[in-house]
Amino acid sequence: MPFDRAAEQSVLGGMLLSEDAIGDVVEVLDGPGDFHSPHHEVIYKAILAVHAAGTGADPITVGNKLREQGLLTKVGGAAYLHTLVQSVPTAANAEHYAGIVRDCSVRRRLIEAGTKIVQLGYDGQDATASMDAAQAELNDAAQVREDPDSALFGEDLADLVTELEILQRDGHATGVLTGYTDFDGLTHGLHPGQMVIIAGRPALGKSTVAVDMVRQAAIRDGRPCAFFSLEMSRRELQHRILSAEARVALHHIRCGSMTDGDWLRFAQAMPRIKAAPLTIDATPNQTVTQIKARCRRLKQRGGLDLVVIDYLQLLSSGTARRTETRQQEVSDMSRAIKLMAKELEVPVVVLAQLNRGPEQRTDKKPQVSDLRESGSLEQDADLVILLHREDAYEKDTPRAGEADLIVGKHRNGPTATITVAAQLHYSRFVDMAQT
Repeated sequence: MPFDRAAEQSVLGGMLLSEDAIGDVVEVLDGPGDFHSPHHEVIYKAILAVHAAGTGADPITVGNKLREQGLLTKVGGAAYLHTLVQSVPTAANAEHYAGIVRDCSVRRRLIEAGTKIVQLGYDGQDATASMDAAQAELNDAAQVREDPDSALFGEDLADLVTELEILQRDGHATGVLTGYTDFDGLTHGLHPGQMVIIAGRPALGKSTVAVDMVRQAAIRDGRPCAFFSLEMSRRELQHRILSAEARVALHHIRCGSMTDGDWLRFAQAMPRIKAAPLTIDATPNQTVTQIKARCRRLKQRGGLDLVVIDYLQLLSSGTARRTETRQQEVSDMSRAIKLMAKELEVPVVVLAQLNRGPEQRTDKKPQVSDLRESGSLEQDADLVILLHREDAYEKDTPRAGEADLIVGKHRNGPTATITVAAQLHYSRFVDMAQT
């Protein structure tokens, strides 16, 4: 397996010589596991423990720490610690030596991942599941898995208090803002790990709500977002975003009838739209596995704060099994999306169709139970937003031009109905105060 013993010794020797070198090395290495020699891994941990205690790390203090742990003899005794110091040319190059150690570690992880992937190809399991597992192995090879989200309750209580004080003082949302003031006030934005469902009957504006959310996050707040559209083409989505952001009527864009005023607003909006970190993926027939793999790459390259999938019922399970029902397929995809949100630590917004239940009621209002094909959607989701427009059913209603975002489920807070104004000629919804 790839390793460089001299580089490992020089890293440790530099850390024992200089406190500054310790900080430089910690910034480069992923952790103690980057060392190939178990003895060096033990010494590295001891150096960090002594440094964290506020004591200068040198052969004497680290040797005492290892002696207390009963490990000094195991690593070669005090003499080996002094050998490490004598073997390093200069502590100033510790960061460079650490880069060599990490490079060898990455290559070792790549070899291990390749071995596991080969085994996945031979084990005869479902190909889609094996592909997902292979992607995870490669991801782990490139970037070490973070520590488990597990700790004693009081261990990070100080950080919790700090967060509460900031929220109490500033009173602003802590998650990804959606652009709807009342909704953000209710939910404090969309948070990492959340699965958010936007559901409604066809042609009521589910995609419009989703586009509003990514416009706020990517264009206004500069947060990296990914929009996966299984229904519309990339050009159709671009038209909608341009219409909403530049306030140019969508039919003017599509019919080639833009006025001079339209072109002026279009030109004014172009710089901020062009700079937005928004990825649009309109590849048809995608699976959750493929979307997750794409999101992993996006997060590694430039970060990722919000994912939108439009829409759930157009997703393909990608499984070779043909005996399961569509309800079971949707249930599996729902759980996979929730796991993706937790694994990638981003909110995932999923659009979904409702069944004909609302049309059979007098008031036409949707309920969470109207979600099509699977009760597990309600179970897995942290937020369920039901879209309702009275004027879609009754043209002469006094509420024409209004839309209700019915928060039918809110795992971490209250439910409510948020009313917004429909500006569908601009392909957007806005706060009532903006009308």
